[in-house]
Amino acid sequence: MAKAYWVSAYHAIHDENKLAAYAKIAGPAILEAGGKFLARGTAAKAYEAGLLQRTVIVEFDSLAMAVACHDSAGYQEALTALGDGATRDLRIIEGA
Repeated sequence: MAKAYWVSAYHAIHDENKLAAYAKIAGPAILEAGGKFLARGTAAKAYEAGLLQRTVIVEFDSLAMAVACHDSAGYQEALTALGDGATRDLRIIEGA
């Protein structure tokens, strides 16, 4: 079974307080759902059409676990806390 990855790219952070509230709830919800943070922070370098923006990569044991985490009550609570505090792109992809 292939692992799955959340790749979240933050295009803009509009409210640091909302982002902090999101992180306080999202981190434990993701860990509880079996997620493992592989990377998080501002990109060190960006090439081609890339941007030096905050990026988060989370590994899950399966696609089903990644989707279940996103749809869980705990993570949805985190999204409510984030609200309009950031513009971001979250993708879930299966590993090769």
